[in-house]
Amino acid sequence: MSNVSLPAAAPAPLRSLAGVPADPSAGIAAAAQLLLPHLERGSRIDAVSLRAAMEHAFGGSDAAGAWDWKSAYDACEAATVVFMRKFGPAIRARAGSPAAELSMLNKIAALLPTHTRRSEESQALQQFSTPLALGFVAASAAAIGPADLMLEPSAGTGLSAIFAELAGSGLHLNELAETRAALLGRLFPAVATTRYEAAHIHDHLDEAVRPSVVLMNPPFSVAAHVDGTVADAALRHVSSALARLADGGRLVAITSASLSPDYPSWREALVRLQERGRVVFSAAVDGRVYARHGTAVETRLTVIDRVPADDPRSFPASPGMAPDVATLLQWVTSNVPPRLPVEGTAVVPASVSLVAITPSRRTARQPLAVAGSSLERAATELAYETVDWKPTEGGSLTEALYEGYDLQSIRIAGALPHPTRLVQSAAMASVAPPKPSYRPHLPADAVSVGMLSDAQLESVIYAGEAHAGCLAGSWVVDETFDTVFAAPDDATNAVRFRRGWMLGDGTGAGKGRQVAGILLDNWLKGRRRAVWISKSDKLIEDAQRDWAALGMERLLVTPLARFRQGTPIRLEQGILFATYATLRTDAREERVSRVRQIVDWLGSDFDGVIVFDESHAMANAAGGKGERGDQAPSQQGRAGLRLQHALPSARVVYVSATGATTVHNLAYAQRLGLWGGEDFPFATRAEFVQAIEAGGVAAMEVLARDLKALGLYAARSLSYEGVEYELVEHTLALEQIRVYDAYAGAFQIIHNNLDAALQAANVTGERGTLNAQAKSAARSAFESAKQRFFSHLITSMKTPTLIRAIERDLEAGHAAVIQIVSTGEALMERRLADIPTEEWGDVQVDITPREYVLDYLAHSFPTQLFEPFTDSEGNLSSRPVYRDGQPVQCRDAVERRDRLIERLASLAPVQGALDQIVQRFGTDTVAEVTGRSRRIVRKGDRLCVENRPGSANLADAQAFMDDDKRILVFSDAGGTGRSYHADLSARNQRLRVHYLLEAGWKADTAIQGLGRSNRTNQAQPPLFRPIATDVKAEKRFLSTIARRLDTLGAITKGQRQTGGQGLFRADDNLESPYGRAALRQLYLLLFAGKVPGCSLEAFQGATGLHLTDQDGSLREELPPITTFLNRLLALTIELQNTLFGVFEGLLRAKIEGARASGTYDVGIETLTAESLTVIQRQVVHVHPTTGAETQVFTVRRRERNQPLALTEALDRAGDPRAVLLVNAQSGRAAVQVPAPSVMLDDGEVERRVRLVRPMERTALSVAALEQSHWQRSDQAAFAQAWARELAEIPHYTESELHIVTGLLLPIWKRLPDESMRVYRLQTDAGERVIGRLVSPAWVAQAVSADDVSLASADAWTAVLDGRTILELQDGLSVRRSKVMGLFRVELCGFTDGMVDRLKAMGLISEIIAWKLRLFVPTGATGPSILAPLVERYPIVRITDRAAA
Repeated sequence: MSNVSLPAAAPAPLRSLAGVPADPSAGIAAAAQLLLPHLERGSRIDAVSLRAAMEHAFGGSDAAGAWDWKSAYDACEAATVVFMRKFGPAIRARAGSPAAELSMLNKIAALLPTHTRRSEESQALQQFSTPLALGFVAASAAAIGPADLMLEPSAGTGLSAIFAELAGSGLHLNELAETRAALLGRLFPAVATTRYEAAHIHDHLDEAVRPSVVLMNPPFSVAAHVDGTVADAALRHVSSALARLADGGRLVAITSASLSPDYPSWREALVRLQERGRVVFSAAVDGRVYARHGTAVETRLTVIDRVPADDPRSFPASPGMAPDVATLLQWVTSNVPPRLPVEGTAVVPASVSLVAITPSRRTARQPLAVAGSSLERAATELAYETVDWKPTEGGSLTEALYEGYDLQSIRIAGALPHPTRLVQSAAMASVAPPKPSYRPHLPADAVSVGMLSDAQLESVIYAGEAHAGCLAGSWVVDETFDTVFAAPDDATNAVRFRRGWMLGDGTGAGKGRQVAGILLDNWLKGRRRAVWISKSDKLIEDAQRDWAALGMERLLVTPLARFRQGTPIRLEQGILFATYATLRTDAREERVSRVRQIVDWLGSDFDGVIVFDESHAMANAAGGKGERGDQAPSQQGRAGLRLQHALPSARVVYVSATGATTVHNLAYAQRLGLWGGEDFPFATRAEFVQAIEAGGVAAMEVLARDLKALGLYAARSLSYEGVEYELVEHTLALEQIRVYDAYAGAFQIIHNNLDAALQAANVTGERGTLNAQAKSAARSAFESAKQRFFSHLITSMKTPTLIRAIERDLEAGHAAVIQIVSTGEALMERRLADIPTEEWGDVQVDITPREYVLDYLAHSFPTQLFEPFTDSEGNLSSRPVYRDGQPVQCRDAVERRDRLIERLASLAPVQGALDQIVQRFGTDTVAEVTGRSRRIVRKGDRLCVENRPGSANLADAQAFMDDDKRILVFSDAGGTGRSYHADLSARNQRLRVHYLLEAGWKADTAIQGLGRSNRTNQAQPPLFRPIATDVKAEKRFLSTIARRLDTLGAITKGQRQTGGQGLFRADDNLESPYGRAALRQLYLLLFAGKVPGCSLEAFQGATGLHLTDQDGSLREELPPITTFLNRLLALTIELQNTLFGVFEGLLRAKIEGARASGTYDVGIETLTAESLTVIQRQVVHVHPTTGAETQVFTVRRRERNQPLALTEALDRAGDPRAVLLVNAQSGRAAVQVPAPSVMLDDGEVERRVRLVRPMERTALSVAALEQSHWQRSDQAAFAQAWARELAEIPHYTESELHIVTGLLLPIWKRLPDESMRVYRLQTDAGERVIGRLVSPAWVAQAVSADDVSLASADAWTAVLDGRTILELQDGLSVRRSKVMGLFRVELCGFTDGMVDRLKAMGLISEIIAWKLRLFVPTGATGPSILAPLVERYPIVRITDRAAA
């Protein structure tokens, strides 16, 4: 099992700018995370990179005393532990033998620096960590297994413990040194860690801890609190640990070489030791093994089994002194006997705190659902106080994606914290919501007994605050509720829409309870009717549970399905529960639509609550542009909008952990006022979408933060602290590669035959396409079948690894949760329809993913004959041929299809993943929550069809939670909104091992699925295990998800990196601009014949992609990245590796180039410096409702220069490949060191070097270096030049920067377009600032554009005078114009989206010379119309002109 506890993001400095020291272990762990990529790349960690990591993590240098080099070496070892946790299983699988694995470990150890410096503590405690290879041999000698509990009395940094963890053993670690013990707590958070003197470990440990294995490397000759040498220190440690060891257990110790019976001074002591445990192996080890750890002392490996020796004076013969670890491993393998049976081991799973225990805060308990007997509950007004938010005292800004969540603008007396720790994105944590004034009414015990936690109460408050106001402007809704028109406030039937609120908490954070709290608040205020809309009718049980948990009658939540469509809803009061699928039901026959049925029940003046749970189900509510053209609005989205239009006074709450993956999909959130209102400068939804998309992901991030700052949005997440991630990679076996290649070859043949069939059927011809629609349909069907098939094939091929992992989980006492996307039910139903029902008891046919292709060939392969014809415009085309009303088949195409079916049917079938799992473990063990109504199960040696009732999903889910079934498989169809976590109220509280077997295509679905096993009120967090293969084409599916995760994280959490919960990387997004550029470069290399192993002809033949025109030139329109990735699926594994290897190399070069130029968009960036001080604040916008401000901060940034010292430069020169240089022209010095080569756009590999200078590192090509003035130098001249430059470098560099912060979207149109990068920083005073960097010129313009104070009557007079132009915000201007001989007041500069609202204000429109123009009437109403116009678009400048 893997315990990954270090954050994925680069950590921020440990020390605050004021220099207050913090926990050193945090800095070491942070530095380890920074060093980890070096090990992953296989690059050596040198002193420079190690120093850089430590300085970043600790916020200072070793010279300043921020850290010491012993801590740096500990960071290297911690990085090794994390690396081994991540890649250890893969190393073992790839190695195949202990000797090969040892060789690989030696290579890893060689990447680490040699320990050349020591600290006082390490000297005093003889802290010499076990070398990685020696730890592996010791673990091998111990023969550790999953059933063991391993104790390491002097655990150091965990270099030995990691091997026990990889073996699946339980762990108990002990380490006396405070920093190292704390570091162990970070590296092994789920492991019990104590801080006892290990020489007396048996005396200190709890009696329940009875290890079956002890691994130890004790101090050889020192003891705690003892000055000087303690000769028998190691023996004391061994004796105490042996006393604690369970009978039959094994102890493996690394001691000094002299601790041997061959030395007379130790013989008698060891004889006594053998009375308790038998020495079964002992061998000395040459001192060179420890050379990299800063010593050359000879050591000894001793293996002792906890059973008395038959003859205590008899010891096994030592094979001698091992010159290296490989020899030692060989001796261990051949000489160490098997383990003995172990008696009475005990594992203590809970961690032991390393710090002083403080009184814990009570947490809000989750009471069981109680059906209240009364509908009336005594309500009290919730008391709270508002506060000015400021960051936690002494808290420093970090690079972590998430920060702990606390109430920011309010304090609720007596409220209990959330039962499970909540976090929010670091970006959202930098923004505080406004101070509310709304006071909810709730039962008195809602706070006192923790029915609602403090975070949940905050949601109730802010929802009520939002609902207290209305959106700007008045509107008229048509009879269908589909169309809304802007109207004057006094217009007949004009309505105002009440403002809505959105809850974007992450999956599992208790959104249902918060919704119930909002409903209860309104219920107690007399609003006794409400609507709760969700994604599935099965979720009504969750809704009733959350409602009853607040002491209300659960049956008040009533399903809409109880009332037939067209009949009145006879419900005096209650919460109507509906699904989106039901809501979208239109009127039919004489029955009104479901929306109309609900509206008739509520009444048009309804002012109660409408909850849109899982509101992302209304995505695409307004349609939009897709990759294949215009997309029609979704029926569910349209129904949701109709309900909002029909009930303008309703209190709307949107609830979704994944609100939208694109801004198009936010169309349903009409009540947030993102467009058409005063909060944001977007007149229409189209204008909003265009502006946000133009701003990219940065604008989406700003959107979420601004909504929170306005009090319209909350987005907390369940803390993923303690959640472990472990990637399980399945390497295709040779037989699987053969099967995959066979299917790839079959698809290539199908593709070729498809082209031939289309030509034979006259869909295409020699001159090109004759029927574009038929060709597109045929290709689309083929590509869709291919994607589905290879997705299923890859999933099916990695299922054996999943099954083995599940078997291990079951043996370990865990529960397995498997997340899939597709079940193959539709295909199975079609195949079963071809089989007589009497044969369903013994199914003899294969129903596997192969059937997708056979089904495609049988039903979708183009066989209909087309006839060419010339249309009315003289164009050659083709049309289908019919005879007697029946389509005519093209025989050539039919013959091709039949041959393809025969060929494909001969290929080996690969059983679908879901069926493999169900048939392997059986229905008594597997709970299936997929919505399948039928499945094929194994009964003895027969396969039978089993029917499943509609209640099977709920029954199986409950059986899993009751621990009657240990495995649960769920899909989106069956699992939406359900909870499968280790709930404290459930019988099954086992560790959930959550396998992401199939990610699918939808980012929000994949991430929401992970939240099913990590939720509030759980006994323990889950272990997430995504399962991947080494098939390069699998990147096709990951890329689609990764592309959407950036926008998902930006829109929902205000920070793009949060979208993937750490499971997906930005590099997985192959559809980025860098991916598209790299692909074009790959095409150019293929065209030029510069891709080894794949010619242009071979590429075009294998993929069917044509890169050249008929004249042989490269096509101008090359295939897009999505097409390339789709075609990659059907290539052989070898060809995939060839093409993808080149493509990834080009992609890396593009990204590195963007990073080097500073144009790589990485999302929110953290600015750090020696000092950051705000020296000027200027307000550029004030929100009219909340008073929230947009400000420009001028920040003085002071950075300490840290030049490379001469000694370090000379250290680098010690590398044989380094060269000392001095520039003949400037006299500057540099050290030339090697740098990675890069592939240029023309496919050439450019050799590069890096010049290390006192303040910079510059990479340049070898050719460019030869053309420069740099010349080789001797050491004396180099040292003189280097010292001279060092003397010229000032201690500090100061600069000023300007950041626009606060609400950004209201002034989004005024912000510069050239840079969308968003930064955050923390000033010396502790103030946190997040915003966009702007230029001094923009600041000068923005500040000078302050609104001009001018009364509307005076403004009207000035315009009529003719010499004045009023320039308004958003590019509008009011001037006098002469039209048809008359002077009129004209508004210029408006956009199409503004017209309706401007006309509603009273402006009149005319089309003059085919152009729409708007005018303010010049009569008596003119000033009264101009007044709201300049209020909505303030005057920013008054200019003069000659009279018109």
